[in-house]
Amino acid sequence: MAKMKDLGKILFLLSVCWSCSHGEHSQDFMLLAGPLTNQFIKDLKTNPFASQTLPSGALDADDVFDCREHLPAEARDYFQYLQSRGVTHFKVSLSWLNILPTGESSQPHEDTVACYRNLVKELTESGIEPLLELHRSTLPEGLRSRYGGWENPVMGQVFQDYAGFIFTKFGDLVNSYITFSHLHELRGSSQFQHAFQSHVDVYKLYHHMFKDGRVSLGMRASDVASLSQTEPMYAEYIDFLSVHMEYDCTTKTSLTKAVTEMQMTIGQRNILMYQMNIKNCADRNFQPLISVLEALRNTDIHLMGCDITELLGNLDQEDARMYSVQTEDTKADSEEQSTSALSYQKVWEKFRAQSPSERDLFLNGSFPDGFQWAASSESFKVEGGWTEHGKGETIWDHFGHEGKVFDNQTADLACDSYHKVDYDVYLLRGMLSPIYQFSISWARIFPTGQKESLLEQGALYYEKLIDTLLQSGIEPTVTLHHWDLPQALQDHGGWTNASIVEAFKEFADFCFSRYGDKVKTWNTFGSPWVVSNFGYGTGEHPPGIKDPSVASYQVTHNIIKAHAEAWHVYNDKYRKNQGGKVGIALNSDWAEPKNSDSAQDIEAAERYLNSILGWFAHPIFVDGDYPALLKKQIDLKKTECGKDLAVLPVFTEEEKKMIKGTADFFGLNHHTSRLISESRGSCVPGPDSVGDFESDIDPTWPTTASSQIQSVPWGLRRLLNYIAAEYTSVTNVPIYITGNGMPTEYNSDVLNDTQRVGFLKSYINEAMKAIHLDSVAVQRFTVQSLLDGFEGPQGYSQRFGLHFVNFENSDTPRTPKASAYYYSRVIERNGFEDKKPTSFSQIFGKMKDGSKLPTLPPSEVPSRSKVVWEKFSPQSKFQTKFYHYGTFPDDFQWGVSSSSYQIEGGWDADGKGPSVFDTFTHTPGSILNNDTGDVACDSYNRFEEDLYMLRALKVKAYRFSLSWPRIFPNGYRDSLNMKGVDYYNRLIDGLIAYNITPMVTLYHWDLPQALQDINGWDNVDIIDIFNDYCDFCFQTFGDRVKFWMTFNEPYVIAWVGYGLGVLPPNVKSPGDAPYRVAHNLLKAHAKAYHTYDDKYRKTQQGLVSISVSSEWFEPLDVNVPREVAAADRALQFQLGWFAHPIFKNGDYPDAMKWQVGNKSELQGLAESRMPTFTEEEKAYIQGTADIFCLNTYTTRMARHVTRWLSTQSYEYDQDITVEDVADSHATAMKELRAAAWGLRRLLNWIKEEYGNPEIYITENGVSTDTSKTVDDPERIFFLKTYVDEALKAHNLDGVRLKGYTAWSLLDSFEWLNGYSVGFGLHHVDFTHPDRPRTPKRSAHFYHQIMRQNGFPLPVEEEPIYGHFPEGFVWSVATASYQIEGGWRADGKGLSIWDTFAHTGLKISNDDTGDIACDSYNKISEDVEMLKKLRVSHYRFSISWPRILPDGTTREINQAGLNYYHRLVDALLAANIKPQVTLYHWDLPQALQNVGGWENDTVVERFRDYADVVFSNLGDKVKFWITINEPYNVANVGHGYGVAAPGISFRPGTAPYIVGHNLIKAHAEAWHLYNDKYRAKQGGIVGITINSDWAEPRNPYKQEDIDVARRVVEFQIGWFAHPVFNGDYSDLMKNRIRERSLAAGRPISRLPEFTPEEVKRIKGTYDYFGFNHYTTVLAYNLDYKNLQSYDADRGAGTVHDRSWLDSGSAWLKVTPPGFRKILNFIKNEYGNPPIYITENGISEKGDMDLNDIHRIHYYENYINQALKAYLIDGVDIRGYTAWTLMDNLEWAVGFAEKFGFFYVNRSDPSLPRIPKKSATYYATVINCNGFPDPLQGPHECQTLEPEGTESPPSPPPSPEVVNFLGLEVSPPDAEVALYVLFSLTIAGVIAAALITYQFIRVKKKSKRPVEEHISLEKKF
Repeated sequence: MAKMKDLGKILFLLSVCWSCSHGEHSQDFMLLAGPLTNQFIKDLKTNPFASQTLPSGALDADDVFDCREHLPAEARDYFQYLQSRGVTHFKVSLSWLNILPTGESSQPHEDTVACYRNLVKELTESGIEPLLELHRSTLPEGLRSRYGGWENPVMGQVFQDYAGFIFTKFGDLVNSYITFSHLHELRGSSQFQHAFQSHVDVYKLYHHMFKDGRVSLGMRASDVASLSQTEPMYAEYIDFLSVHMEYDCTTKTSLTKAVTEMQMTIGQRNILMYQMNIKNCADRNFQPLISVLEALRNTDIHLMGCDITELLGNLDQEDARMYSVQTEDTKADSEEQSTSALSYQKVWEKFRAQSPSERDLFLNGSFPDGFQWAASSESFKVEGGWTEHGKGETIWDHFGHEGKVFDNQTADLACDSYHKVDYDVYLLRGMLSPIYQFSISWARIFPTGQKESLLEQGALYYEKLIDTLLQSGIEPTVTLHHWDLPQALQDHGGWTNASIVEAFKEFADFCFSRYGDKVKTWNTFGSPWVVSNFGYGTGEHPPGIKDPSVASYQVTHNIIKAHAEAWHVYNDKYRKNQGGKVGIALNSDWAEPKNSDSAQDIEAAERYLNSILGWFAHPIFVDGDYPALLKKQIDLKKTECGKDLAVLPVFTEEEKKMIKGTADFFGLNHHTSRLISESRGSCVPGPDSVGDFESDIDPTWPTTASSQIQSVPWGLRRLLNYIAAEYTSVTNVPIYITGNGMPTEYNSDVLNDTQRVGFLKSYINEAMKAIHLDSVAVQRFTVQSLLDGFEGPQGYSQRFGLHFVNFENSDTPRTPKASAYYYSRVIERNGFEDKKPTSFSQIFGKMKDGSKLPTLPPSEVPSRSKVVWEKFSPQSKFQTKFYHYGTFPDDFQWGVSSSSYQIEGGWDADGKGPSVFDTFTHTPGSILNNDTGDVACDSYNRFEEDLYMLRALKVKAYRFSLSWPRIFPNGYRDSLNMKGVDYYNRLIDGLIAYNITPMVTLYHWDLPQALQDINGWDNVDIIDIFNDYCDFCFQTFGDRVKFWMTFNEPYVIAWVGYGLGVLPPNVKSPGDAPYRVAHNLLKAHAKAYHTYDDKYRKTQQGLVSISVSSEWFEPLDVNVPREVAAADRALQFQLGWFAHPIFKNGDYPDAMKWQVGNKSELQGLAESRMPTFTEEEKAYIQGTADIFCLNTYTTRMARHVTRWLSTQSYEYDQDITVEDVADSHATAMKELRAAAWGLRRLLNWIKEEYGNPEIYITENGVSTDTSKTVDDPERIFFLKTYVDEALKAHNLDGVRLKGYTAWSLLDSFEWLNGYSVGFGLHHVDFTHPDRPRTPKRSAHFYHQIMRQNGFPLPVEEEPIYGHFPEGFVWSVATASYQIEGGWRADGKGLSIWDTFAHTGLKISNDDTGDIACDSYNKISEDVEMLKKLRVSHYRFSISWPRILPDGTTREINQAGLNYYHRLVDALLAANIKPQVTLYHWDLPQALQNVGGWENDTVVERFRDYADVVFSNLGDKVKFWITINEPYNVANVGHGYGVAAPGISFRPGTAPYIVGHNLIKAHAEAWHLYNDKYRAKQGGIVGITINSDWAEPRNPYKQEDIDVARRVVEFQIGWFAHPVFNGDYSDLMKNRIRERSLAAGRPISRLPEFTPEEVKRIKGTYDYFGFNHYTTVLAYNLDYKNLQSYDADRGAGTVHDRSWLDSGSAWLKVTPPGFRKILNFIKNEYGNPPIYITENGISEKGDMDLNDIHRIHYYENYINQALKAYLIDGVDIRGYTAWTLMDNLEWAVGFAEKFGFFYVNRSDPSLPRIPKKSATYYATVINCNGFPDPLQGPHECQTLEPEGTESPPSPPPSPEVVNFLGLEVSPPDAEVALYVLFSLTIAGVIAAALITYQFIRVKKKSKRPVEEHISLEKKF
């Protein structure tokens, strides 16, 4: 200890030096140490020699000991040591925020104050004076969030209050203070000046309070001079100056010079070297000390002391190193001594004397600020998607599929989290979890376990999960491996194979590289002991290996090395840039000696911990090797048993170095404890035998669903103390509890899991004890798990989740359990202490400008707002439904709503009075099923559960109503019920705490019954009564509520309650009561508004309005003025009734007054039944709304009728009748059909009618029936369309829409419908007493809308600019039966379509193809059309019976062949190449008579037919299609029977037989051409297959995803799979076989190909011909025992309502599906050359040559094809549009038109007239794609002259002109003429450019290596 004595001498020398220079003031000299640091406090507890050292100072503010934990007893020894060495003063840095958490001196944290006083007392009692540092510099975060920074002048007073508190509390012990120790850290002049002024004020305050004592200010020496310039008088306000000095050994700084310069600046004031920073000095360098001594000897400067911490700390470190060496020597001398034993003994001794009551005492308090809360999951337990996108099999997949799990359960689907990222993050948001710990499935990213097998889709899944978490402010913590090893690695030995270390290292490297910029906390492994022991030891887990002696230990060895390698990868490659942490999550029970008095049991307990925890922890956290005790025990057992019970591998010295210290934190998974006793003598391999211990449990410990887990919370605290002593004290890393939880049984109450609540409460409390009472550095607590999941061998029988997952429902819905709500409260409070009420003094509303709403003139009759009908009603369906992509402004307010009676329940709880609805519903028969709102959603008792859902939704606002009788039970103020008030206060405070704006409705229909007893709203007295109620609410809640609505839907109150009488108060007086009630409602509203305006607005700054309701009314005929007036009248009677007085002139609309007045007079009444307002009342009412609040749900059609006079009724007064609009969609409430387009028109009407006010939609939603629980596509369609119409109104029409509020948050009591329908975004189970809330899919969709603030253009919809390859085939298509006509001409035989069309009721309108487009006689006209389109190819089909009348070669009809010769020759002459389809559905009837395609002889007949055609036309035709759309032939013609030959009575067999023969026929034709003609003719042959694309109706649902794929495979794969892959797909074969056998059939209904046939069919293609039109949404549909194609497919299909319509019900415009199915073909069939052989859209009804919908279709579909080519690498060679001209569209006849050219069927000459789309398609062809508009107009686009826009729609009786034989309107004739003209010009331009184009073609490669791709928003 010689060097410690040297330290004392040096301190003595310093003191003497100063005394010699300043003799009379020697008692003032300061030798200054401190402050205490958190790390040093830990060292004091664990290192007995720490108190004999001089530690270095705090690096930053966070290092300083802040009294969050108690001062250890060892501190006194340390202070006495310092005093003995000459230290006189010690820095004590106070934590302002910890002392005054709220900033208020009246609310101190007493424990913290007591801690600091104790510290000060310990110093003074040790002979050291404290130097108290009030504050460092910048404001603490907790105060900064409340006040801002020092630039806020109010901070001066706050700091002065704090300082005064400190002086009062510590003035008896302390006489030296520093106000700011680091003033120089403040940035900005205002901060600095305000802080300095605060110092001055505190200085004055102190010297006012105390005569003696000193106050100082701390700053850098370099800043002293500048301070004197800005604050020249500052020296007057310091008793001494505390300066931060710096000494640099390289420059040999002169401290004397620096201090002298300061002295000159501050005059005679003393200087304290408060902090000495030493730079570039070697250990034991005395230069700084010498420089200080020189300064002390200088009598010209007033140096009163110095900081010795840095000055002498390096000398003291030598002492520390000496101690370390001595300790190592001691260890060497006693190698047998176990460090673990010392740690265990220490912990055991600490706790053994605790009584049960002491042990279990609950500590009420909070965790330290910044404590981390988390929830967890593991990949194989929750993800499902076990083969999705090519994921590799894991050992758990294998294990489950071998039937080794409870009840043969598997993890194939699990929670379906692979598809439900949004669902899981939704729960985390609701639960307030700031961290989510999940594991990555190795096999999902590397299916084989090797990096070469990287699966991008798997990597993208985790990317999406991480991004979604971060978007919600949730930090991801990732476990790299939690048990689910890729089976491919296990096949090579798994964790027993040393090569796996490198594989894991590469996997970790990939994850760090891919996700490390976003993930900052990593666990390499989760509970690896389980893998070693249960996976390779006992075999209870996969891979099921039972080798506890060798394999188990080898596995651990490899896992430890793999962990270390991963840690070093991160440390070496990523830590610097990513800044994260890497640790390992080890599992361990606590080991309690069974007999506390038995030394043997204590030793056995310690061995137990070594065998579980130390096995992994000791190498990583201590010395790189296994515990000495474990190694010793293994050797002992080998000697004892004469064999190896355990073969422990040996780490090399290099490996030990690599392993040691490879963790940045200690992750602990802990669930229970064990009683351990010694048990010697066993030689059976296994941990128990090796360790000579036996584990047991105490039967009194509470049990769980697992026999392995008992609730023993106190064990956690002891285990944490042991880990701190044994492991983290070595590496000084924090402990993260990475998993804690318990399982419950599935058959128990799965939601009210009170046992889990108790478990978590007690375990979390023990963690808090370890932190506060034991100073263990626990920084995180993670609950296992977020969800119920697949729990290994127990399958789904045990549930660990905070959220219940219903695995019996294919939606796998998640419902919060009681434990989820409990845990969210723990997180919110950061422990168990109730948070102090939050001050809301800073909440301000939107200040209304002082002006009142302007008075507007009364509405005309009809109103001028009829311009809305004039603008919108003439729109085409395409224009109406066209989807608008865009977003709302950033301040747009998204909300969700509810109302008191519908959700609260508690109908008579805590003094609430009855409402009219209580009375009504308690009368039997009033409500469906006699439902009541007595309990409803029980929100009165469960409002925190509602807050959970609101937080999850992340809404900006929540609209709810106050229950008048809950606040005033009898309606009057004198009955005030404070418990009701408290309820709303809690709700409002909860909303504001999470930044959710309360939107409060004062009255939502639940009138106190006591007021109804005096006639309710029909009594004028209620106006004042209501005002008093409003006054109270404004006064009580208005400090926080800034958005008020007086009434909800007054129309319903007045008409439905007092007119129809179907709602309370059930008054049926339709002729007069509604008008009187409305009159009172308006006056009551106005009075409440004025009360707020006069008394509260100035201070509260809120908004007040009224929520009015209205449907949109569309006129029967917009061209009939009377009908427009009727629609306008409907709006005035419903909406204008209340809006007109408030927003216009204070009076009712003239339309109402006129109608009611006239009706009254006609009915013989002396005056109108409608009351009148006085002029004063009008002025009082007008303008009493700050915004326009609108509730709307549906659209109706209004038409004029003259109603009876005999009945006096509000309804009859209107002289209208209303009906549903034609294109509306049914909902669960028949009167509320969905027709979204009406919303845009209604908003525009309000804009026009009421002067464009600011509008908030305060209710809008849709009902579904009770069968719809959580998967509610109807609500998604509703939101998708209605919100988009609101977006159109805002973005396109200039409507000032400010907010949208969805109805409703929860399913609730829906008035007369009770609980039979639901409007909620969350399902509520009303059969369950706890009323559990489960998010519906619509909740996630609405959250997405809000997050995106509307509907930004999806990436998949963004257009691409670029070009198809040169030589790309542009074509257009037709089919023989559809265009040729000549059905009996020149010897043609009958086809099946001739027969079908001539059979009654088969074709719409009895149309036939007898003449069709007469193309048999109009070759030249058809070719002219083709030339105008500029196509390079023309696809047409040959009529089999035109060439072979009976289908056989017995007779060849030369006239028929000649027709096709002429056609082909004409095409070639026009430089148009023919693409010929051999069979496009028109089978010769003669062949059908012998079975047609069901007779396998047809195969040979088709081959013969093909031979004839090839031989006759093959020298001119080089592109052949054997069969068009075999699916339609097989299923539509022979299954559904709606196409020829019309067979529908064998749907389970005929389609498959026909399909079988079609495939074989195609193959034979292909082989014929290949063998006989290809060499000579050089053509290509393929088959054209059609298919829709299918998306899952619910993309979050594995079942729907599987069905969508099944739909595609059953359609495209039925024929493509045999041709391209060989044989039918396994999916198809297996499903049809299983269903066939289940129905009792001996074999499958799907025929089988022989091996020879498979071989002959496979590869019979030169390209993939593909027809595509649309996309469907698919969902699972069980057809029970039906045997048919649809039943085998097992799918239902629907369309998204937002998709644009066509003229065909089945065809919706869905361009992205085109790209997706092209990629499907590429991936499924080896990227064959693809020719798109059909694609197009229809229209129906009156012809409009300006077919913008078709242009839109082709623009977007062709663009998607271009993306597939340019971006995805799909080998697309050509595109064919359907169709050249309007023709016979099969069973719908001529009603649906697909053509580019209109065929006028009213003219016998059938002229062809171009539509606008013809020009567009010609332009695309001419450009070979899409030129980039950013580069300016391209020459290829100059096909039409300017000024060809179609004029406005013609008047009702338009003039007609004759154009090409067609009577058309002048505008249509003009469009047609321009189109023809533009096509002509196109031909001229093309001729001019042909040479140039030819040269470019020659120069370009077939497929460019680089293609410029430009993305741009389209709309």
